[in-house]
Amino acid sequence: MARYTGPSCRLCRREGSELFLKGERCYTDKCAIKRRSYPPGQHGQGRIKVSDYGVQLREKQKVRRIYGILENQFRGYFETADRMKGVTGENLLFLLERRLDNVVYRLGFAASRDEARQLVRHSHFTLNGRKANIPSIQVKAGDVIQLREKSRKIAVIGESLEAVVRRGIPQWLELDKDAFKGTVKTSPVREDITMPIQEQLIVELYSK
Repeated sequence: MARYTGPSCRLCRREGSELFLKGERCYTDKCAIKRRSYPPGQHGQGRIKVSDYGVQLREKQKVRRIYGILENQFRGYFETADRMKGVTGENLLFLLERRLDNVVYRLGFAASRDEARQLVRHSHFTLNGRKANIPSIQVKAGDVIQLREKSRKIAVIGESLEAVVRRGIPQWLELDKDAFKGTVKTSPVREDITMPIQEQLIVELYSK
């Protein structure tokens, strides 16, 4: 499957905000956007006039990069959200939040969503007692995500669980650190998504 393999920090600088793509590094002074808060490239520090379309495009790209989704897949999520009852923009964010790799990250088993995606693909987790190795699986209320017994000594997972206090766990999830288990208590609500996202701009972009 195709995926972005370039420098992660460049993406944060391009979008002008912290996307937290590098785990713990993003919380330190080494964070690229804290050191160089302008877009990459030789014209990054120039005065750039952005159109309404440009603002909408940047918002879509930002959300796509936060969750590590390719363009065709992202558009598929939008079309699904548009067919659902409720507010399309919020539905889109809820679909992204309920991805298994995102839930693994939000529970603190991984330092970044990229790391969470890799752990899921390598079958380190079970979903309701069954092996789950597809990152895009949609979890629902009542689902239980657990780290497999043989994977509990992996150093990076232990380090991530120790550091999860820094970013916190959303109210719709519950973590049992001793059992290496997370539970989906309910569906996410808009207040659970704390990243500075203006989803209405994405709806306007795709509605053109």
